[in-house]
Amino acid sequence: MPELLDLLKPKQRLFVAGSSNEPTALLNHLAQLELPGQLEFIQFPLAGHNNIDFTQFNATAVLTTFFMTPSLAGADPRRLQFLPMQMRAVYDYLSRNLDVALLQIARDRYGVLRLGPNVDFAQAVLSSAKVILAELNHGITAPAGCPRIDLGQIDFLFESERPLRQLAMPAIDTSAHQIGTYVADLINDGDCIQTGIGAIPTAILKQLEAKSDLGFHGGLIDDAGMALIRNGNVTGNRKSLDKGLHITGMALGSNDLLDWLADNPSVVFRGANYTHEIAVIRQLPNFISVNSAVEIDLYGQVNAEYAGGRQISGTGGSVDFMRAAKASSGGRSIVAMSATARRGTVSRIVPHAEMVTALRTDVDIVVTEYGTADIKYLPIQARAEALINIAAPQFRDDLRRGLNSG
Repeated sequence: MPELLDLLKPKQRLFVAGSSNEPTALLNHLAQLELPGQLEFIQFPLAGHNNIDFTQFNATAVLTTFFMTPSLAGADPRRLQFLPMQMRAVYDYLSRNLDVALLQIARDRYGVLRLGPNVDFAQAVLSSAKVILAELNHGITAPAGCPRIDLGQIDFLFESERPLRQLAMPAIDTSAHQIGTYVADLINDGDCIQTGIGAIPTAILKQLEAKSDLGFHGGLIDDAGMALIRNGNVTGNRKSLDKGLHITGMALGSNDLLDWLADNPSVVFRGANYTHEIAVIRQLPNFISVNSAVEIDLYGQVNAEYAGGRQISGTGGSVDFMRAAKASSGGRSIVAMSATARRGTVSRIVPHAEMVTALRTDVDIVVTEYGTADIKYLPIQARAEALINIAAPQFRDDLRRGLNSG
């Protein structure tokens, strides 16, 4: 194989896999080299998992990101580019005009090379990039349901042995538990579910242990999702597509989760062109999308990415799933969030959203610890009243006065 620096040229565009598939050891090696100028690094990072600021690689390196994280707070703003784009669109964006792709690969139980445990954009960049750099991590076992990769596709192989960063099970407080109870009441036996990560999604999944024959199709699987499959609550037996299979784009969780995935080919890893594709999900009746938000306004507009005048995350894949749920027969789009922030001093139900991630037409149901608001068929005044009724009590009068004065 050629030397690493022989494959890198000025002005190249380099995609770097994110979340649990970041080739961290390869990147640490890269950071020690004298890299060419004006490289553009492109990543969809995950807070807590991906902590590299690529603008620090040299004085001309640029980072294009689809998601802001705390690690990027100190990045040179002149060389940090935030690109607002939903995950399904990111896949298509990465399917063209890339020069280099940096990925992590691993061997499965039988020695077969596979991508993962995050494949959101892997096939897109493999088809687009002219050069493939891969870190072969001997410290993990690839999930059985991840796509294979041929060694002949790789131009430079960097071998490592390191554990993946684990995602601890979040603590579930009283608020999250109550929200989980309300959302669980909206989910029926046989529904197909999608959730995110965090205390509220975990609380929701834990409340589904009395349900039967649920399906699973989403962007990620964690320990709470694994528990439902292990317990027989999620079987996929009623799915009209991918019957008996559990579809995900990535795995985030404990070493127990990774060990379990290594022996469970029924958990199938697919790219965002499948996990987030409306044309796919509309074939799944009763698809339930559950996502969170920073705030929601009285029109039903959702802000999931912006606070205090700055970008704090990204558009992500929530809108893809919301709209897919609406296309599914019997599907429901749920936004589940705590009613307040900053220890109860700030309402997350507000008169006007600071930034609009999801339109007022994208959301069916909003849930807080104070109740459920089904706003899908409500006119403007009635939906505002319904949302005020699930706001924290200390903010309801101000919200109502603002509504009436408007």
